[in-house]
Amino acid sequence: MNSLKPMLLTSLKSYSREQFFKDVTAGIIVAIIALPLSIALALASGVGPEAGIFTAIVAGFVISALGGSSVQIAGPTAAFATIVAGIVARAGLDGLVIATVLAGVFLILMGLCHFGTLIKFIPYTITTGFTSGIAVTIVIGQLKDFFGVTYPDGVKPIETMEKLEAFIGNINTVNTDALIVGAVSLAILIISPYIFKKIPGSLIAVIVGILMVQFLPLKVSTIGNLYTISNALPSFHFPALSLKSVEAAVPNAFTIAVLAAIESLLSCVVADGMINGKHRSDMELVAQGAGNIASALFGGIPATGAIARTAANIKNGGRTPVAGMVHSVTLVIVLVVLMPYAGMIPMPTIAAILFIVAYNMCQWRTFKHLVETAPKSDIIVLVVTFVLTIVFDLVVAIEVGMILACLLFIKRMSDETHVDSWIYMDDDSQMVDEHLQKLSKQIRVYEITGPLFFGAASAIEHIVVKDFTKCVVFRMRAVPALDSTAMNALHNLTKYCESKGIALVFSHVNEQPRHVMEKDGFLELVGKENFCANITEALNRAEEIVRTAK
Repeated sequence: MNSLKPMLLTSLKSYSREQFFKDVTAGIIVAIIALPLSIALALASGVGPEAGIFTAIVAGFVISALGGSSVQIAGPTAAFATIVAGIVARAGLDGLVIATVLAGVFLILMGLCHFGTLIKFIPYTITTGFTSGIAVTIVIGQLKDFFGVTYPDGVKPIETMEKLEAFIGNINTVNTDALIVGAVSLAILIISPYIFKKIPGSLIAVIVGILMVQFLPLKVSTIGNLYTISNALPSFHFPALSLKSVEAAVPNAFTIAVLAAIESLLSCVVADGMINGKHRSDMELVAQGAGNIASALFGGIPATGAIARTAANIKNGGRTPVAGMVHSVTLVIVLVVLMPYAGMIPMPTIAAILFIVAYNMCQWRTFKHLVETAPKSDIIVLVVTFVLTIVFDLVVAIEVGMILACLLFIKRMSDETHVDSWIYMDDDSQMVDEHLQKLSKQIRVYEITGPLFFGAASAIEHIVVKDFTKCVVFRMRAVPALDSTAMNALHNLTKYCESKGIALVFSHVNEQPRHVMEKDGFLELVGKENFCANITEALNRAEEIVRTAK
């Protein structure tokens, strides 16, 4: 049960005062980084700015305390922004709470059922495709605020393509003041990492953006113009439940759970590489579930492991879950003291921050590398997942991507399965040499290569025997697996050969195929004496059968 033991308990066994100070320092720095990001991601998700901080506080603390990673920092992430915005627009905040709580339950069940390692079965092309697609949806969603475009009354686009269409349709309403603030903020975000190594660029951009709007004659929308700002601490809220609302929330909950699992475990893998450690994937899923339930019930939005904040934690000395807990406590203090000033942050600055977030998560170099080097089937999965994420949503993208990936994999595996007949030479042929095996013409030998499964079972049906054939030898040393469809094809072949008076001999049947044959009763049907350890024994057995038949 060590896989379901929180990493905090393990870390505290050898905890030192020196590490405590490092964790506190790292936690405070990560909190400073998380503050503007949490606000920006909350606004991109269609909720109030404080919801992002509530998420970082509540989910961040719970996931660090219970998590399976020593250094994971959790909170709101860009991957959820478009999904959450869609849920809020359709089902309201209560619908979001129900979906997030259900997602938390799903995640806990996934962890308890030891599904942590199953995430590796999601192809890299799919995760790359939808991550890049989400980045594009974030950019499209922030074009309105970055350019200060205004929409007519009643125009409230929800889907990504609707947002793009509305932006293009109202491009003539661009606010030059907003564009100036957005461009300056974006320039700061790009340049500041090269100048200020220790100060987050997003914090500098927020401060400069506030100063520009407050002291220059610029008419730009701020958070305070659009939202009511409060510095109240998170409070418990349980939504009104009904069977209909729960049923409606299940698809959204499943999407949140799958994405949270993928994002958090990917973040853990990246963190393991940075600290040469090993996370506990099942415990991490349980913690993610508990964190999301707590976040939803205390005014937050879905949370998962944040790769950038986790990396910042590691680079600043954080090595235990205490750093993540300190990050949450620091945000509580920031919420109470500084939250009233958040209303002064310009919306173009928020958009610029999200542009950088989208750029950092888009993986364009990985995308380009895959397009240039991957097999065609992988490129198809990558591009289809990417396009569907933008045009439709993540649910459709993952579903279609997985189905397509499975079908293409089956096709690829079936292409690798061959049933090849040995070549028979005439006695007077010039090509005959002393090393060739001399066999009776009544023996036919087939070499099978690759897995025999439903996608390749038809290869057995194409086996041809001559009228004079008395025995067929199947060399199966290169067959790693056999399924029921291929087993049925072997049964049909056996019946056909029996009707023609032809015996079957099998050489070097591997463990899994032999187990399937034994369980099916195929060994008794063919005769155990006709299953040989190697090709020499099989050919000797075939010669014996031919001699007996004469």
